[in-house]
Amino acid sequence: MALAIPQLIQPPLARCLDKAKSNIVKTLYYSHPDFLIHDTGIGHPECAARLRSIEKALSSVEFSRLIRPIPPLGTEQQIRLIHPQFHIDTILEAIPEQGEHYLDPDTVLSPGSKLAAFRAVGAVCDAVDKVLTGIADNAFCAIRPPGHHAEPLLAMGFCLFNNIAIAAAYALQYYQLERLAIIDFDVHHGNGTQIAFYHQPKVLYASSHQMPHYPGTGYPSETGIGNIINVPLAAGDSGVEFRQKYCNSILPALKNFKPDLVLISAGFDAHKDDPLAAINLVEDDFKWITEELMAIADSSCKGRIISVLEGGYDLKALAASVAIHVKTLMSD
Repeated sequence: MALAIPQLIQPPLARCLDKAKSNIVKTLYYSHPDFLIHDTGIGHPECAARLRSIEKALSSVEFSRLIRPIPPLGTEQQIRLIHPQFHIDTILEAIPEQGEHYLDPDTVLSPGSKLAAFRAVGAVCDAVDKVLTGIADNAFCAIRPPGHHAEPLLAMGFCLFNNIAIAAAYALQYYQLERLAIIDFDVHHGNGTQIAFYHQPKVLYASSHQMPHYPGTGYPSETGIGNIINVPLAAGDSGVEFRQKYCNSILPALKNFKPDLVLISAGFDAHKDDPLAAINLVEDDFKWITEELMAIADSSCKGRIISVLEGGYDLKALAASVAIHVKTLMSD
């Protein structure tokens, strides 16, 4: 049975879009209070304060043009596009009635984890609907828990369900796309996303990440069927090496691939101030990579981009980096 596509425009959003000038980029910003109730406990780096810092940064007048739809709850049917039912059941059955439950030393469940995780899936799939039907040009999903470490059969690395992989599978199945690209600039390799599409010729997955580093995957030799590109960075690398490696490898491959949609695993933990890694990017590097990806999306798929939050654990650096990323997405 085909998945029912939700109604794409509610009246307030429709009125907002009717008033928008045609030459203004329409950017969606997804957030929701449910993302705050996934409680990882005191001292955990992947915490609700991350989204509060982003929300504060995006509350200034320069972000008043952002369109802020309410993300729906995702469905098990959407999650099953990547994760089998027994994985979903394992996660849901482990959610505690109170306190915290650790799936591993990094990955925590709390009573609010189900709502947060399902709302995150709903946000990315709704963004696919809006962008692929032309309602919006692009979208940024400020969601948690993050997703790119979640393998089809395993929750890990702060991640329960692989949000961006689900969005990609949803776009492929229900919009019949021929080519879709996922660019992952989180400082940690997206092992879960790579595994999900390792043998899928319709998906190009390209990642830059610190190596050696968690989760221990992402070697250049991991190429799938020619659709996987891994570009390791060394501890201490800065924007110079980051930009050079993108220009030499990922950007030409993306341009040649000519995707129908570009998805971004937008982790901001490669920032120089991030406590969980040792790459020295600054805000302008995130602006640069966003501009480069937008230029290729403009030429191949009418600018269609969906960016999904992954890592970033210094609150000030995260807020500033997301702000410049979103501001760039909003630019013409």
